[in-house]
Amino acid sequence: MLPLKEKDKPVVQKLLSAGCCARCVLRFCSVSVQAAYRQSHDAAAPESIGENSKSHDAAAPEPPEDPPCKRVRLESSVTDAAAAVTQEAEEPRVCVVCLGILQEILKHTFWTSLCVCVCVCVCVVTRTHTFALTPLSLREKGLLFDKDDVIQVKEAFKWVMQGLVAKQLGGVAVVTKSAFEVGVEFTHPETDADCHFLASACPDCFKPTKNKQSVFTRMAVVKALEKISDAKFLKHYPCPPTQPTSSCSPQDVQCLHTSVFVAGRYNKFSRSLPQTPWLIDGERRMESSVEELIAAPLLAAFRADGFNFSSSGREDVDVRTLGNGRPFAMELLKPHKSRFNRAEMKQLQETINVSSDKIRVRDLQIVTREAMSRMKEGEEEKTKSYTALIWTQKPIQREDIIFIDDIKDLTLDQKTPLRVLHRRALAVRQRVIHSMNARFLDPHHFYLGLKTQAGTYIKEFVHGDFGRTKPNLCELLKTDADILELDVESVDVDWPPAIPE
Repeated sequence: MLPLKEKDKPVVQKLLSAGCCARCVLRFCSVSVQAAYRQSHDAAAPESIGENSKSHDAAAPEPPEDPPCKRVRLESSVTDAAAAVTQEAEEPRVCVVCLGILQEILKHTFWTSLCVCVCVCVCVVTRTHTFALTPLSLREKGLLFDKDDVIQVKEAFKWVMQGLVAKQLGGVAVVTKSAFEVGVEFTHPETDADCHFLASACPDCFKPTKNKQSVFTRMAVVKALEKISDAKFLKHYPCPPTQPTSSCSPQDVQCLHTSVFVAGRYNKFSRSLPQTPWLIDGERRMESSVEELIAAPLLAAFRADGFNFSSSGREDVDVRTLGNGRPFAMELLKPHKSRFNRAEMKQLQETINVSSDKIRVRDLQIVTREAMSRMKEGEEEKTKSYTALIWTQKPIQREDIIFIDDIKDLTLDQKTPLRVLHRRALAVRQRVIHSMNARFLDPHHFYLGLKTQAGTYIKEFVHGDFGRTKPNLCELLKTDADILELDVESVDVDWPPAIPE
């Protein structure tokens, strides 16, 4: 029996007479009991329910002394009314709203042991919107259903699939979130032009984009339906919608694994290796990069279609990263293999390390998407330590640089450096150098150790960047100075978790 209420009776009559299927009746009555959608469509059909109700009454020995509860009377009256308004035909009519998606569901074999994603044609959105308007919403009788409470076709489809998968796979259920996804896309050429009138009514909602073949995307149609007035909508679109002659058909079924995230820390030992591919005007400037050296073995092992690389900050091409390395993460897209044990990840780490003497990785492990935020937090909030080889124009003595060791929490005002102004907005950023120490080498050279706030431009602090960083080392030493070599000694982000050797 359909889990409906007394107030639903006139709504059910209207919906059925307009050409809705049984499952769409449940949707518009805001029935969220998933088991109701899992009945076979024949069992859930109004005429069948009515017959079952009558046969049940005939088989009953004698009516109970007490009157039946209101729920039982309602089920009988609703299903009898539904049977009366349903056409007697050998082949059921195609639903005017879901276009058969929820009617023919048992005839399709789209199921997975894990997660189902559904893409319905946008015309279903337009047809669903119709039933939230007068007169079908029965506003004149005070019997309303809020369009925000209507169960979406894709949700009802998934609820039915859960039962099918459990039956077909021996109890393996569909879950709402899983690493493995099966995507089902429905099309209905007969009604493709249903929503085209919205483009002239709400032109601002339909703008062409490079990656979309059609401007009539789901989001654009939803936006237009929220914007258009009820009167204007009903002027251009029939209510109820026209009866379709065919059902939706599945255009595409795709099986894919969600991205796998691999994290670790890397050291860079070369002063001629960029972190990411270095391209200028479409021409490559360096033979390889840190991300490519790491990605190649990972792509091969996970058999992934592509990757996205990210890290906790970045170093220049001529800067080494030493110490315990810089945290990084690699998003592997559509991997065909996703499970690696600790020994296999250790072997994969070794494969990366022996492939090049320019880099080395450690703590290689699979992490969750949510854990990625820990790495990004360190880009601005944590501290980093550096060692720089400094040249001074004026000869210096050991005593001339002792004062540097006493400087603590020096606040800098740094305008966006000229060398990165082409890719970063012009701004003045305050950064803090927490501590420094100097080690004398000769009258024109010394090593400078720094512990700074993440995001500090070290090179600009040393040479001043034509006064764009204040104060700077040139001002402190009262002589021109420049940085000859720079090493990152530590990135103080406690992520990913260290793995014992």
